[in-house]
Amino acid sequence: MTGRRAIEHALAHLLLVVVCGLTLYPVLVVLKTALSSTPALGLSGWPFPTELGFQSFVDVISTRDVQGRWLFGRQLLNSVVIAGATTVLGVAMACTAGYAFSRFRFPGRDLGMSALLVTQMFPGVVMSIPLYLLLDHLHLLNTITGLVLVYSTTSVPFCVWMLKGYFDTIPLDIEHAALVDGASRWTIFTRIVLPLARPALVVTALFSFMTAWNEFILAATFMGDDRSFTLPVVLQRYVGDFGTDWPHFAAGAVLVSIPVMALFFALQRHLVGGLTAGGVKG
Repeated sequence: MTGRRAIEHALAHLLLVVVCGLTLYPVLVVLKTALSSTPALGLSGWPFPTELGFQSFVDVISTRDVQGRWLFGRQLLNSVVIAGATTVLGVAMACTAGYAFSRFRFPGRDLGMSALLVTQMFPGVVMSIPLYLLLDHLHLLNTITGLVLVYSTTSVPFCVWMLKGYFDTIPLDIEHAALVDGASRWTIFTRIVLPLARPALVVTALFSFMTAWNEFILAATFMGDDRSFTLPVVLQRYVGDFGTDWPHFAAGAVLVSIPVMALFFALQRHLVGGLTAGGVKG
């Protein structure tokens, strides 16, 4: 390696270290605040904790309601159930729709895809009033079922577009060969197409889970009881009218982030293939 090439490599690594440092800086500040014992937000720019106090984590995890029941555990269960059910229901509906849009030609196909895309242009808060009225009419306010239905219907357009793009990359010759061998459309879809689309399914499910896990506005609007709250709504409770309990807020933010980080590490080998394969039709 020549001297010029060595300098270029050193500068490239230095740039990567700087970028990684800038990326991790907010995370380190949150972790430092969570480990702090002082209720005020520290003004020091040093991101590494100077003390190791886990009382904020203990206080957040051991939260109980007025009747002495473990509140944080119930709220964690709400988030897991809602995000998991939203992911399963949304991806299940989007699989069949995405396959139909990819493989079949029918009247209104292009208009339907465009309509799904248009729905993604509006934030969730715009739909909060009509959704509130619908849930109230169906007696599903302040219920996990109602929130799962809302999250699932709002995640379907994104899931359909993701999966349709990936289904387009799967060669039709494979399905034609299966049809010649006597396989039904359902067998082709379940035994051939879905296994080949596993990377896209994993990425789509992960994004659906993250969206439902982190959503705050609709959950705060449709849920009115402490035992029905999800974790993002719980975090907002540490922000008061006259001040913010920063150590407990930061500790809660760290706890909320752990399941998503665990999913990323567990599914990371599928992420690159699932994100890029649907971008080129082959």
